[in-house]
Amino acid sequence: MNKHIVDDARRCLQCKNPLCIQGCPVETPIKDAIHLLLSDGIQQAGRLLFDNNPLSIVCSLICPQENQCEGHCILGKKGVPVHISAIEQYISDYYLSLYKPTAPAQGQEQGKAAIIGSGPAGITIAFYLAQKGHRVTIYDGNERIGGILRYGIPEFRLPKGILDRLGHALAGLGVKIRPNTTIGASLNLDELFRDGFDAVFMGTGVWRPKKLGIQGESLGHVHFAIEYLRNPDVYNLGGRVLVVGAGNVAMDVARTALRHGSSEVCVACYGEESAVTAQPVEMEYAKIDGVRFIFNKAALAFTEEGALLADTRAVADGTRAVADGVGAVADGTGAVADGTGATADDTRATADGVGAFELVPGSQQLYPADSIIVAIGQGPRAVIVSSTKGIEVGASGLVVADDSGRTTRQGVFASGDVVTGARTVVEAVRRSRQVAGAMDAYIRALRG
Repeated sequence: MNKHIVDDARRCLQCKNPLCIQGCPVETPIKDAIHLLLSDGIQQAGRLLFDNNPLSIVCSLICPQENQCEGHCILGKKGVPVHISAIEQYISDYYLSLYKPTAPAQGQEQGKAAIIGSGPAGITIAFYLAQKGHRVTIYDGNERIGGILRYGIPEFRLPKGILDRLGHALAGLGVKIRPNTTIGASLNLDELFRDGFDAVFMGTGVWRPKKLGIQGESLGHVHFAIEYLRNPDVYNLGGRVLVVGAGNVAMDVARTALRHGSSEVCVACYGEESAVTAQPVEMEYAKIDGVRFIFNKAALAFTEEGALLADTRAVADGTRAVADGVGAVADGTGAVADGTGATADDTRATADGVGAFELVPGSQQLYPADSIIVAIGQGPRAVIVSSTKGIEVGASGLVVADDSGRTTRQGVFASGDVVTGARTVVEAVRRSRQVAGAMDAYIRALRG
């Protein structure tokens, strides 16, 4: 065992009312897990963490711990908090290596559930339902399970071997995985119910990239972040890359481009550094890796030579809202018809209406770039809801569901990003645990 894991575990005060647990969306029982670890009970500690969150090993690597468990650790008030993520990762990795699940005997299953999508929500639901004795089948449009975990988070942040291990654990529970199958295209919900499924879970995530809507976005050297991260190896970005966006995905894209041979990567942000929406630690890592940042810049248009950027400045109030909160829109009030200029009254605002900014007249300049990657968020695809009846979606295309995941169609449940929009993995787990309980109750009531 790494010495720093033991040393950090011994620093835990075993608080009577641990704030670290209160700061975690799934209330990870880290206090008890640390006690078991130091009492020669690492396997019991791993079981405790896994039962609470099947994606504990994933969350230990990619959660924003500085805002959650570690950010609430009492030792961090005046010093350094316990490195909870490292302790959780060590325990969870050990437990997953020993995890030997058993599938229910043939004919002994409680019910039959279909899981559409194998991202964080789908994997969580599959584990909980299989553990409750249901026959579970996962359908995924990709060739391997993981969803956004596999195809949207770089290897250097989340080793994909972890997802393969989770897949083996699911198989051990009797879960069937049907890859390369898009529900809504090759099959639809009606056919799933026809074939005996009692309940269907939709966890299809948000895979439709948001666009800036400016001239040049269809050019061959302009790409969308979620598509680039799916398989960076097939892209030839060239030496100089510009990333438009200011969130965690923008940081992932920029760091990935450097690791795949680009010599200069710059992130363009619409506001000051304080307006960057990426977690501070992700931005720090990006800087360490060599990513450059330019602030108070808005993209007006893309050309074969690069991006036309304009300076921005904060104003007291904005007259237009930009849905992505990052770039300029081609038809903004006061913008030149071809989207390549700005005037004093071209005022924009962030998505939440705070932090309005305006384009500085006459400030537009060409930023030379071999490739440009737009990283301003994703929305849901309408493949399932367009091929079936009875599932209500909101104005943004997200599926409407209650707190227990029930959609407007009986027997169909949903949670994760397809309901809430892009959120953290641990938030998807939190909501999906509740949905799994509702699905279990629904199936049992249905079967009498």
